[in-house]
Amino acid sequence: MSDPLPRAADLLARRLYEAGCRHAFGMPGGEVLTLVDALDKAGIAFHLAKHENAAGFMAEGVHHRDGAPAILLATLGPGAMNGVNVVANALQDRVPMIVLTGCVDADEALTYTHQVMDHAQVFRPITKGSFRLTAEGADIIADKAVSLAMQPRPGPVHIDVPIGVADTPVRETRRRRLTSAAPVAPGGTCLETARRWVAEARRPLAVIGLDVLADNSKCVLQAFLEHFEIPFVTTYKAKGILPEDHRLCLGGAGLSPLADSHLLPLVKAADLILCLGYDPIEMRPGWREVWDPENQRVIDISAVVNDHYMHQAGINIVADTGATLEAIAKGTPGHATWPAGEPQAARAALARAFPEDEVWGPAAIIAEARAALPAGTLATADSGAHRILLSQMWRCDEPRGLIQSSGLCTMGCALPMAIGLKLAAPDRPVISFTGDAGFLMVAGELSTAAEMGGNPIFLVFVDASLSLIELKQRGRQLPNRGVDFGHHDFAAIGRAFGGHGHTVRSRAELRAALEAAQAADRFTVIAAEIARGDYDGRI
Repeated sequence: MSDPLPRAADLLARRLYEAGCRHAFGMPGGEVLTLVDALDKAGIAFHLAKHENAAGFMAEGVHHRDGAPAILLATLGPGAMNGVNVVANALQDRVPMIVLTGCVDADEALTYTHQVMDHAQVFRPITKGSFRLTAEGADIIADKAVSLAMQPRPGPVHIDVPIGVADTPVRETRRRRLTSAAPVAPGGTCLETARRWVAEARRPLAVIGLDVLADNSKCVLQAFLEHFEIPFVTTYKAKGILPEDHRLCLGGAGLSPLADSHLLPLVKAADLILCLGYDPIEMRPGWREVWDPENQRVIDISAVVNDHYMHQAGINIVADTGATLEAIAKGTPGHATWPAGEPQAARAALARAFPEDEVWGPAAIIAEARAALPAGTLATADSGAHRILLSQMWRCDEPRGLIQSSGLCTMGCALPMAIGLKLAAPDRPVISFTGDAGFLMVAGELSTAAEMGGNPIFLVFVDASLSLIELKQRGRQLPNRGVDFGHHDFAAIGRAFGGHGHTVRSRAELRAALEAAQAADRFTVIAAEIARGDYDGRI
């Protein structure tokens, strides 16, 4: 007896497995049951979350460990709409994601309206592309989706899967795969000018971004910066591209006004600025047009053409970062830079601006957590005032050692991303840092953490306020409205969902809670209570 023909859904699932995907997340409905079955048969485990938005962030957490596209699965109508935020986040944070939604068949949709809507119209503006699966084209559509999601700059791709199509048996034909393009480097006068500018620079500064993570140019980048003695800042998503205790590293930039007050003067003083895979979608307005290419030499090496107008450059190179740096460095001698020592002075000033010896408060919590947790700890940051401080103080010794929503700045992302990280890296310590408001948005996912097992740590900054917004409100001398809420027992919430829970109000209590959490058999919620106004002057 011959094996039954595969279904269209099976061909889609097999291509995702081929791309390295081993986990999918979502909330199923009847319209996607065949997809869930196909994923499982292909070797891709489906994990039930409690909300599609959180499911997408769990999928992103896995992606940051295994490098494969994240998979979000949602049923039609309200299920698909629940995932809109995380899909938009994936586009702005350059996360390759395959968004699978179920839909009714075309003939059915002609006379049936319940939950029927045009998913493609919704997802098209927030994805790199949207496809509708067909039975005969299932394998090609799957390959196009994976390829598009992973191409520079990476992002989400949507596939709408009609119920009948998913179940349709398909006779397999010869597989066709888009092949990876070889890294491209510049040549000609553009390359010669770049070499001359690098050779002549005495005060060079590099700004490093997400493209370097996507094209795996870390080793070449490090050799280039060290050869030419170029100090550098990173975007927050690129933190750890080189260990942050590296002598040339000046930390993250673009979000903290306090940090930027020490970094932007270096930008102004530089005689050469190198934008290395720099994607300015993470940067705030303070970094818009901060250099003038008419008066400063600027080399921009990026994966795509500059159409953001956040900055301009004298030399624009659209190419692979590593291949381009190798071409520039070839035959170009290195030399000492910054003879007056301005980068070292800025680094010392940053250390004073973000001290680690505070008795208590958000900075003390971050410093204590960094000291108590071992090297190799993976961290996630939610949006809010704590994220600005954390991103300056949390030292990363590897890429993606701290992940966060940087482009869209979505609240409620850190807890589910930590769940995904722990699933993909069960032997690594994992901690999320969340404000109390962001935690309340996704508290139900503690049940998912309990079901998945492992012992991630969920640390909550508790001050019963939207601290960053309240700070902005006071800054505009507006009355306090809509930013404060009730004080809740977050440790008890953790225990109610089957985990451990601790409330801490001192460094000693926090240290004890972190030590217990590392040895725990399941997740731990640590509620770190701080006073309102503790972020004043700190971010």
